[in-house]
Amino acid sequence: MNNNQVLNERSLQLLKALVERYIQDGQPVGSRALSKDTELKLSPATIRNVMADLEDMGLIRSPHTSAGRVPTVSGYRLFIDSLLTVKPLNSEELKLLRKNLIAKDNVNDVIGVASRILSDVTRMAGVVTLPKRELVSLRHIEFLPLSNTRVLVIFVTNEQEVHNKILHTSKQFSPAQLQQAANYLNSVYSGLSLAAVRKAVLKELKDAQEQMNREMLDAVQMAKLALDPGKSDEDYVLSGETNLMGFSELSDMERLKELFDAFSQKRGVIHLLDQCLNAEGVQIFIGEESGYHAFEQCSLVTAPYSINEQVVGVLGVIGPTRMAYERVIPFVDVTAKLLGAALNPKT
Repeated sequence: MNNNQVLNERSLQLLKALVERYIQDGQPVGSRALSKDTELKLSPATIRNVMADLEDMGLIRSPHTSAGRVPTVSGYRLFIDSLLTVKPLNSEELKLLRKNLIAKDNVNDVIGVASRILSDVTRMAGVVTLPKRELVSLRHIEFLPLSNTRVLVIFVTNEQEVHNKILHTSKQFSPAQLQQAANYLNSVYSGLSLAAVRKAVLKELKDAQEQMNREMLDAVQMAKLALDPGKSDEDYVLSGETNLMGFSELSDMERLKELFDAFSQKRGVIHLLDQCLNAEGVQIFIGEESGYHAFEQCSLVTAPYSINEQVVGVLGVIGPTRMAYERVIPFVDVTAKLLGAALNPKT
């Protein structure tokens, strides 16, 4: 059923008023409270009838013993998609963001600042995924010999971020051999994304071993070791999760425990955030829409951020479904754009 087709202007107006009042007060909204809303200009009897219709459509519900109504996930979705008027950031908020989200030598420092700002301003939890390493571009790679068969690989991405990794190779290499390997890789792969480099390297190892001389084969095998994505516990930076304890709808101890367990295990949250990598602009998951049980009482408002016009990560705000969407949505959107600007290499 398309609720827009069956809901008339009066019903939409009342739903909007009910959702806005519930978001503001956190209490189930009754017909008496809505009848005092001068903008609605509806009699109490009409309001009761319209609320009954909205409840039949699954857009609002009556919680437990309360005479009032609260929005359902479907009600919130209709409100956000069709009835919400977002409030642009004021000049002070923009100034705060621009002042704090500035380029730093350490990418993680900028990510941490963005996460804290999202949390501090919204009084909810702020989350920012670290840039997907395989999506950033390789600029330069070097190999330095350590003891025995250990080699230090240093590679620069996006002209500003330096990564280090120790490789355990199958044989010992001289400095000249390592230099030759680096020269080959830099000439062939510089400028490609790490994912593209890794794919090409694996193909070379599979297809061209007969055509490659020993030195080139060694170089490609070392590149494979260097660019193995491996596992990382630092997939995202989360700030302000304890803010969620202050919301009555999330204060149940079992619910909080499940939510904090989800934050600590990360896998489910990362999977959810990864779904937003290909989204155009702001994406919103309300309650069960996330498909993630721990988030059934929460909403997640996200936006992707880019480096060199390539989406590499996602940031967002996690809070109760009863959040001020008209404020959170533009704030998340602008923060994503300014984070991308801070992380982009300066030419």
